[in-house]
Amino acid sequence: MVIPSPYFVEYNSYLDNHQGVPKVVSTRPDFSLDFDAIERAISERTRAILIDSPNNPTGKVYSKQDLDTLGNLLTAYSRKRGEPIYLISDEPYRKIVYDGISVPSVFDAYPETFVVTSFSKDLSLPGERIGYAAIHPSISDKKSVMGGMILCNRVLGYVNAPSIMQRAVSKLLEESVDISLYQRKRDMLCNGLADCGYEFSKPGGAFYLFPKTPIPDDVAFVTALQEENILAVPGSGFYGPGHMRIAYCVDDRTIEKAMPGLKE
Repeated sequence: MVIPSPYFVEYNSYLDNHQGVPKVVSTRPDFSLDFDAIERAISERTRAILIDSPNNPTGKVYSKQDLDTLGNLLTAYSRKRGEPIYLISDEPYRKIVYDGISVPSVFDAYPETFVVTSFSKDLSLPGERIGYAAIHPSISDKKSVMGGMILCNRVLGYVNAPSIMQRAVSKLLEESVDISLYQRKRDMLCNGLADCGYEFSKPGGAFYLFPKTPIPDDVAFVTALQEENILAVPGSGFYGPGHMRIAYCVDDRTIEKAMPGLKE
């Protein structure tokens, strides 16, 4: 499975459970998709490409143009091989976007597509592991794919959400938390880090910032931040060395109190 980096590293464990192998490819400096890198990674063993938009840890939202280009690339390789390379889009942060940005539909870009999502982010229910998987209506071998998904759901029955929560969330499909609260926190953090001299791409979605660390060793820098009582995650843990992930889904006062230490 080809995965653009940085990415949510737990994907590796999910793949390993089924003897899958991640093929990590780089992205561009602004974290947009690097199609040359993706094309170099595709081989006769490639079964799928996994993307995450808005992205964890960068907050990058892939544009419609990039998704269309990716769809065209996968169409060409699927035809050449005579079997589909699937696109899997992980979208738990889909509703958490800023500045008028919208998240384009991967279904409009490519028919051999799965969408996976969770309500734990957009309803701010991190303890409730409930979501859904959807397939494109025109996916090839749909009968086989549907059968496989139903069987997996039965085999993995122990992870199914409680029935009462399934009934509750069905009434909340169009709801979300107040996104303006997250945007204010994002702007507070971005303005503060810019004043301190940090380099970063302003995230279009999710609730993470992925700035460059002032020294190449991101692990050492994050360790130094701990001395200032600031908790961040080394970017190398997301296949993004030389960066750190800061989550701003915290109280405003926490962001304010972190600024002197970040500046130091």
